Amino acid sequence: MTQVWAPDPAEGYPDPARPGIMGWLRLVLRVIPLVILNFGGLIVLFLLRLVERPVYGVHRPLTSRLVQGVCILSLHLVGLRLRVHGRPMREGGAVVANHSSWLDIFVLNAAKRIYFVSKDEVAGWPGIGWLARATGTVFIRRDRREAKAQTAVFRERMGAGHKLLFFPEGTSTDGMRVLRFKSTLFDAFFAEDLKAHLHVQPVSVIYHAPPGAEPRFYGWFGGMGFGEHVIRVLSHGRRGQVEVHWHPPIAAAELANRKAMAAAAEAAVRGGMPAARRIT
Repeated sequence: MTQVWAPDPAEGYPDPARPGIMGWLRLVLRVIPLVILNFGGLIVLFLLRLVERPVYGVHRPLTSRLVQGVCILSLHLVGLRLRVHGRPMREGGAVVANHSSWLDIFVLNAAKRIYFVSKDEVAGWPGIGWLARATGTVFIRRDRREAKAQTAVFRERMGAGHKLLFFPEGTSTDGMRVLRFKSTLFDAFFAEDLKAHLHVQPVSVIYHAPPGAEPRFYGWFGGMGFGEHVIRVLSHGRRGQVEVHWHPPIAAAELANRKAMAAAAEAAVRGGMPAARRIT
């Protein structure tokens, strides 16, 4: 069973969105272009893959740029400004980040051409599941008994130069904290034929609510419905901001095991957050 993070009862959830007439109008004017952009982009992606797959195989030099462009435009339509600090690594390996929202998909794809590692049930979600499969997401079960099979998939994808991204917290939060990183997925980096060459780059993702909004505005967590959160974000009249901080990559060869890697990555992500957001 997938763990879901929920707030302390004393904190509760943000008040339900009450858009008003102008809010509903903004929602419609944003949702329609977003749907056209993303599913129109999906059609173009399928057509490009017909050419790309026979020529490049698992490599995606064309469609990865298409996905990045669609995500950049999507953030503009959502009303979320993106600021990037630091540089994505050139070394082979994966990226790990804290997880706050479905918006992370657009934010991190806009910041860098990457491929997500996601829990397997996401593949069955209407809309999001289709987009995830089409854009090269790796679906896994968070079960140590499947570590060998996952390692084989990671080896193939990282060997093709793909930057895989996963969320070691295992669940999304309100964006006001970083949870303990689970070490299971780091097993792949310590296979004997991989660890000498692979790195993990920690990334801190920091959402700033629109002026006057609740600080947890962009967090999607606990029992919050997806539709409820979409309405809240897309009906709001003011723009928010998200920062992506790329930290120095961590070499697998310099650490003893997956637990040490998880701890080092967590410390880097936590250290990149504002002091008030470093709680577990």
